[in-house]
Amino acid sequence: MRIICTLAACFGATSAFALEPQDISGTWRLAAATRKLVESNEVIEAYGGPRPTGWLTYGKDGRMTVICAFEGRARPVANDKMSDEDRIHLHKTFFAYAGTYRIDGNKVTHDIDTSWNEVWSGTSQVRDVEYDGRTLTLKTPPFKFNVDGKMSVVTLLWERYP
Repeated sequence: MRIICTLAACFGATSAFALEPQDISGTWRLAAATRKLVESNEVIEAYGGPRPTGWLTYGKDGRMTVICAFEGRARPVANDKMSDEDRIHLHKTFFAYAGTYRIDGNKVTHDIDTSWNEVWSGTSQVRDVEYDGRTLTLKTPPFKFNVDGKMSVVTLLWERYP
């Protein structure tokens, strides 16, 4: 049994190690975003295409910020010429929030105090987390996706920056 445990440790089995805030503190760039449709188990691109943009920062002070924009967002002509349809599209293809975070085993909880969508302000968003030193994977529990209302699980792959 000792040999198996030793081999598991040598070959990168990380489940026995507790994730600590210092492991994930810093800035992360969104590398991939997929969405699994709960009803069909189909996996599709989550945010408009294979290259959405996003940034996630975990501070050593226990605060976090995330901002993401879908790929292929249309650019309105100007702020003062935006239609309500433009505003709706921009809202549905973007998210951002900030608050504090805490880690418990393989879960990170974002306690949101400011959000692009006031529905989220004052809530806690729990994510399953996997960490390997250079990448951080966050996975949502099933929820109704804001664009189409379909029950979905979103998986976000973040790369440490720089």
